[in-house]
Amino acid sequence: MASSPKGNDRRRPYQKDKSPSESRRFPRPPESGGAEWLWGRHAVDAAVANPHREGLKRLLAVSGKASHLEEGLGARGLRIEIAEANEIARLLPTGAVHQGLALLAEPATEMTLEELADPAEGVLILLDQVGDPQNVGALFRSAAAFGVRGIIMQDRRAPPLSGALAKAAAGAVDKVPCARVVNLSRALETLSDLGWRAIGLAGEAETTLDQAFDGRPVVLVLGSEGEGLRRLVSEHCDLLAAIPMPGGFESLNVATAAAIALYEATRPRRAPV
Repeated sequence: MASSPKGNDRRRPYQKDKSPSESRRFPRPPESGGAEWLWGRHAVDAAVANPHREGLKRLLAVSGKASHLEEGLGARGLRIEIAEANEIARLLPTGAVHQGLALLAEPATEMTLEELADPAEGVLILLDQVGDPQNVGALFRSAAAFGVRGIIMQDRRAPPLSGALAKAAAGAVDKVPCARVVNLSRALETLSDLGWRAIGLAGEAETTLDQAFDGRPVVLVLGSEGEGLRRLVSEHCDLLAAIPMPGGFESLNVATAAAIALYEATRPRRAPV
């Protein structure tokens, strides 16, 4: 999270817009606790609209950029703080494309593994050391598109669901539930006990994706681009499957591979045309 600028610089007041929910100034109170910045229209819109997300602290907007959010802001304890684009940018990481909107918020509420997986139905994603925020954000976006039940990540090896990740997810972090676990192998054992079948994506597998899915509840297990699935995680999968690549190119971006796999995983559930 970017820190606030040092406090001895003077700031001019900003003109109040027509909305009564917008503030007259752009203050910079101390930011503490676990709150982090979200930015970009889709990420901010989804966070504000998510009734299960609590701890919304500040909503900054270029004049006119947040008018669509006015209804219901009072109930969320928020008001719009009007700011110039460069003032918002100063609070965010270098290069953040904020589209005139930024929200300081506590992390989205996460679920336990059991809450996410019971009853056994549909598709889950489990990520093994996939740590790049852009990739994880794109994975959330694909998960939302294909109606995935939720995403499971390891506690200490996964990025927070904020910042660049939330921007890449285009609001999906507030639409797809997430559970964090300490040990992925034990998580797969628990999922098996609850009736889930785990299919790991592995380039060396002899079974192809179109042969792997049969409509039963499935956990799609994805590893990092460099190392793939770790041995213990792989051994806890019921089946390993590969994406056929007749073009001969050996590797796909993990988010792209996930989208292809999700298309196949949801195929048995789609009604015939």
